[in-house]
Amino acid sequence: MFAIGPIGFTAPLLLWALVVLPLLWLLLRAVPPAPIRRRFPGVALLLGLEDEDSQTDRTPWWLLLLRMLAVAAIIIGFAGPVLNPEERREGTGPLLIALDGGWADARDWPGRMARIEGLLADAAATDRPVAVVSLTALPAPGELPMLAAAAWGPRLAGLEPTAWPPESGAAVAWAESVEGGFETYWLSDGLAHEGRDEVLAALEQKGPVTVFESPRRPLGLRPARFEDGQVRLTVLRPDETAAQTATVLAYGRDPSGTERVLARAEAVFEPQATEAEVALVLPAELRNRITRFELQAARGAGAVTLTDDGLRRREVALIAGREDREGLELLSPLHYLERALEPTADLVEGTLPDILLANPDAIVFADVADLPQAEKDDLLAWVEEGGMLLRFAGPQLAASDVSRRDEDPLMPVRLREGGRSVGGAMSWGEPKALRPFPEASPFYGLALPDDVTVTAQVMAQPDPELAERVIASLADGTPLVTRKRVEQGSVVLFHVTANAEWSSLPLSGLFVQMLERLAISTRPASPETSELEGTVWTPERVLDGFGGVQDAGTLPGVDGADLGAALAGEAPIGPELRPGLYAGEDRLIALNVLGSEAVLEPVSWPARVPVEGLAVSRETALKGFVLTAALVALALDIIASLWLGGRLIAPRAKGVARGSSAAGAMLIAAVLAAAPDGARAQEEDLDLLALEATTEVVLAHVVTGDARLDEVAQAGLRGLSDTLFRRTSIEPAEPIAVNLETDELAFFPFLYWPVNPNQPIPSEEAYAKLNRYLRTGGMILFDTRDADIGGFGAGTPEGRKLQELARPLDIPPLEPIPMDHVLTRTFYLLQDFPGRWASRDVWVEAAPPDAEVVEGMPFRNLNDGVTPVVIGGNDWAAAWAVENNGAAMFPVGRGYAGEQQREIAYRFGVNLIMHVLTGNYKSDQVHVPALLDRLGQ
Repeated sequence: MFAIGPIGFTAPLLLWALVVLPLLWLLLRAVPPAPIRRRFPGVALLLGLEDEDSQTDRTPWWLLLLRMLAVAAIIIGFAGPVLNPEERREGTGPLLIALDGGWADARDWPGRMARIEGLLADAAATDRPVAVVSLTALPAPGELPMLAAAAWGPRLAGLEPTAWPPESGAAVAWAESVEGGFETYWLSDGLAHEGRDEVLAALEQKGPVTVFESPRRPLGLRPARFEDGQVRLTVLRPDETAAQTATVLAYGRDPSGTERVLARAEAVFEPQATEAEVALVLPAELRNRITRFELQAARGAGAVTLTDDGLRRREVALIAGREDREGLELLSPLHYLERALEPTADLVEGTLPDILLANPDAIVFADVADLPQAEKDDLLAWVEEGGMLLRFAGPQLAASDVSRRDEDPLMPVRLREGGRSVGGAMSWGEPKALRPFPEASPFYGLALPDDVTVTAQVMAQPDPELAERVIASLADGTPLVTRKRVEQGSVVLFHVTANAEWSSLPLSGLFVQMLERLAISTRPASPETSELEGTVWTPERVLDGFGGVQDAGTLPGVDGADLGAALAGEAPIGPELRPGLYAGEDRLIALNVLGSEAVLEPVSWPARVPVEGLAVSRETALKGFVLTAALVALALDIIASLWLGGRLIAPRAKGVARGSSAAGAMLIAAVLAAAPDGARAQEEDLDLLALEATTEVVLAHVVTGDARLDEVAQAGLRGLSDTLFRRTSIEPAEPIAVNLETDELAFFPFLYWPVNPNQPIPSEEAYAKLNRYLRTGGMILFDTRDADIGGFGAGTPEGRKLQELARPLDIPPLEPIPMDHVLTRTFYLLQDFPGRWASRDVWVEAAPPDAEVVEGMPFRNLNDGVTPVVIGGNDWAAAWAVENNGAAMFPVGRGYAGEQQREIAYRFGVNLIMHVLTGNYKSDQVHVPALLDRLGQ
């Protein structure tokens, strides 16, 4: 292809016609012909007369230039001009397109796919067989899936980056196992992964290698850490370039359960720096809600760090049963507890009712005996919902009747009357030491200091359940710590005081360690590998390559030793050990892509390897634009020629000066080239609406006149369109608001009509359009949005308004949606159709009276069309509605059940649109085997 700068020509030989333009200039100057001069004496009689029909004796230069430009545009247009013509790569033989495929590719993933498409197009032009391989998902050893270049087009949609980097050793082994030679195009992520030189050498043994790399380097984020009352994060970059700013976002759930950005901070890279640190000072309640940190606009799992129990500081409430003794701090029942917990937990003070409203993680009673019955009931309910009640004995508890005859619900065991004193002046024997902790105890493995002894304690009654509830005991076997599970929570009793009156335990480091083991204070950010050996951890949430957090589904558990090695950086993450959140018996551990010591280094390629960018310049054909410009120039030439010849002056205006003729010509040209009159403008608006609504699938909603309601309807259809785009082959455009009075309805397959008691009644012309729309296959979803206050038809203002609106419509007989209706299976198998509210009152066109179940089919044969209306009050738009950032606009239900209801609402929306676009095809006999299999029949 011949090119001049950024413009190429598909038929460059036609450009030779431009050579004749000078000859054409001379030819055009001969028209009109020059006047012949003759001397005639009688001309003197004509002096002073003016001829209104005059003709110039020479063509003006600007008109000649206009004609030359028009001819040149015609020649250039037929020569096939193309802007930014693509260069076709020449080559023969097999071609391997390899991409790293890790998290660092995610930031430029669309650009990488565009580059691969361009390389495939070049290979298709030369009939080269191609294999596309991701180094994070290698084929079996010895296999290289060579296919025709055109066959890879549909397969590219299934390629996605992984959350782990490529493993160089596996890539080298695979490349060496493949037989034969091939050329390699390597799309690199720009990072210097370990073993990259060995992979390059293995590929160069098979043939030449060309590297494609983005100039934009990925950013990374180390795990969050809590230091000096601040949450600290380190942002990484591979290049020591100029100053740069990165925004760190903290995500978590608000009190309604909706995930939102809870905090943000700016990390500033100094010039020549590869690390930037940011610190967040957050209240304990807000910090405990954070589930992950991520870098804004930096897609990739390496730019996300999940949080676990290591970051979360627990809230612990302390309550003493008696006041300090005359201000003696060391005798305070809470002194040693405060010293042990203050560095790692947030302490809460107040009365028990106020503390229960704050919902702390644990409540500590220091020598608290009995409570009022109302407070007992509230405290027991809090424990049953997952709280931990930690109790310490003391003189008041020993002297009370709590848990004597019958076991108190808020005590782990029954107690004997009084207590036990050993090693005192009035007792026999020496102070008792502690017995090593058994394997079943949460304290197992803690070292016992020699100086920890017990001089007094409350004794437990020897009940049948006592043995299984003892988690620590003295050397003589008497219980020291007992624990009882209470539904989701637990009650723990230390049979000694929280101060040093009855034992030296609060004076030792063992006291702090025991509190940590009981999950009272924050656990370490990264447990030692030895602590994880012999345990199994279940993945709950995992990261995908783009940094999204997904449910782990049915992924198997992982060995604690492997998890510990990955946390310590001694083992790589991969498909068997994915980054995410792992749950143990009593805690969560976050395994992130980048560890606390990770660095990002840019790759350096040898000089022998050509390196190109990822940018692909799309070629644009200019033929239509150039020929259009030529036609415009010719039209202007005609107008100018008429003006110069005086033919633009009307017969009744012969006395008007030539200036008026010029003004008229300019006015006509302006009318032809500029804005149309009102009628044409209206037609163009209609054409624009038709073009926008018919080039892509568009969902529409009826304008009600209520701005807030219309905004929710627009946001709801946008959320449904996004869901259709992600889950189906339908790719809807942005939803459109429809005015029933002025807009044409035939362009839209589906209308969402939220009913508002105050909206006006449409005109007769609008009802005529609505009835024509329903008869020609359109569907309207009427939503009264009142299922929370009354079922459909319960006499709400919205229900009465719906009756008024629907009265002039040609609506067929209706019935509640039957269990075998095609809407229950067009895409998802559904039995309920909730929105923001969950009501079964959803009405559709009634089935024919003679519709019967056909033998061998699980449903009636109803494939006679699409129901024209669906009526309900579940406020579907509110359940579908999303903000501009993709977050849900309204809460649905509470917690997980609410999100499940929102998911079913989305599924109903998908079924509804699939039903509109495909009809009752799922009622055909051909679908029966698949549906029976799905139904388990």
